[in-house]
Amino acid sequence: MTADLDHELADRELIDVATRLVVAHGKGDNHTVACAARDRDGRIVTGLNVYHFTGGPCAELVTIGAAAAVGAYDLVTVVAVGSDGRGVLPPCGRCRQVLLDYFPRVGVIVPTEEGPRAVPVRELLPYAYELAQNSEGAANSEDPA
Repeated sequence: MTADLDHELADRELIDVATRLVVAHGKGDNHTVACAARDRDGRIVTGLNVYHFTGGPCAELVTIGAAAAVGAYDLVTVVAVGSDGRGVLPPCGRCRQVLLDYFPRVGVIVPTEEGPRAVPVRELLPYAYELAQNSEGAANSEDPA
């Protein structure tokens, strides 16, 4: 029970960090989503999306780059929070795929009817394409025949 409480508190901390970031630095249409991620050592890394009419990186992708810039290569939990009080947001399809490719065991905090909870990224991408090095030992790798 205490491990579950520890995870809930750690997840709440990530949500709070991302919320404070988007409230403090969200700038109209250019920066509308903040992301916070925790690495295996407990470090928290953050990022904001960068909107541009030609496209732009989502907050999760900015955070992955920021994590790499400080040597945080083993992210264990990630969350995105929208501006204007939108709360926790699930990652888009592209971010789900990138998270699976780089961090196949990462937990992604998503909104649910019971409140935010972390789920394995694989649950967000059933039947996903997986890089060869990530597919070994995957939860969905059983032979259906």
